[in-house]
Amino acid sequence: MSAPRLNGSRVLVTGARGFIGTHLLERLRAHGAEIHAASRRAATSEDAVTWHEFDLSDIDAVRRVVTNTAPDVVFHLAGDSRAARGLDLVEPTFRSNLVGTVNLLSVIAELGSARVVLAGSLEEPDAGEPPSSPYAASKLAARSYAELFRNVIGLPVVVLRVFMVYGPKQQDLRKLVPSVILSLLRGQPPQLTSGRREIDWVYVGDVADAFVAAALAEDQDAAAASVDVGSGTTCTIRSVVEQLVRLIDPRIVPSFGAIEDRTLEQVRVADVETAARAIGWRPQVDLREGLERTVSWYRTRIEPGAWGLDSIAQL
Repeated sequence: MSAPRLNGSRVLVTGARGFIGTHLLERLRAHGAEIHAASRRAATSEDAVTWHEFDLSDIDAVRRVVTNTAPDVVFHLAGDSRAARGLDLVEPTFRSNLVGTVNLLSVIAELGSARVVLAGSLEEPDAGEPPSSPYAASKLAARSYAELFRNVIGLPVVVLRVFMVYGPKQQDLRKLVPSVILSLLRGQPPQLTSGRREIDWVYVGDVADAFVAAALAEDQDAAAASVDVGSGTTCTIRSVVEQLVRLIDPRIVPSFGAIEDRTLEQVRVADVETAARAIGWRPQVDLREGLERTVSWYRTRIEPGAWGLDSIAQL
């Protein structure tokens, strides 16, 4: 299958309301794609996007939407991203991240030859490592099914193993960067772990560009690989928080160690050279610039005093 041109192509985006999805929609509009977006909640079609309400765990609903949209490219970003260790997350991450992915791949393979770009995760264990959470196990299993569909069934699939994404428009306030920014803007010391963990951070705009690059990659054999999407370097949580403090209010002293460190955390660094060869993508925004852009976005969109979760969720 040759690489599609996005101008005039039909694309289907699952998880289009999410953090990465909202940025990806902006890129797809700029490329002139005919955009179909999936959501569990009803949405009004607007801004050159046609919305479809369905649940990926319902294979009949998946078949109906894929049949009706007949996409040239499918970007699969939907899923449950909670990475806590509890038993209560086994079933929802299995259903959302694995069943939904297998249903989507099965229907696409049945009905046509759309190119598929899947969102993987840095939490996926490397060879020989055990999964550290229900989320990690579900993403590892989803990648294994993607390899089955690619290598045995012949469906063109690329998995982008996305590292720690940050940037504007992140609405999940449990995530580190928005949580710390909002605490600092309120004048309150953020309550944190020790901050020793080293993480490969990648700016959300660069991640959206990687999804587009994977869809446009000419070499199908190379594009079929699992590709890391990160910066290729690590920075500790503590260092990121300290940079945010300097940008917002150097007088505030974060409370490192107030929260217990999570067990089984791994240090992983993205292989950016493979990404460059496979899909022609490299990150463009360094951590300092990305954090400056992120702080600026939150500063300009939040009214003083409007710090409740409900008000933030509408940003």
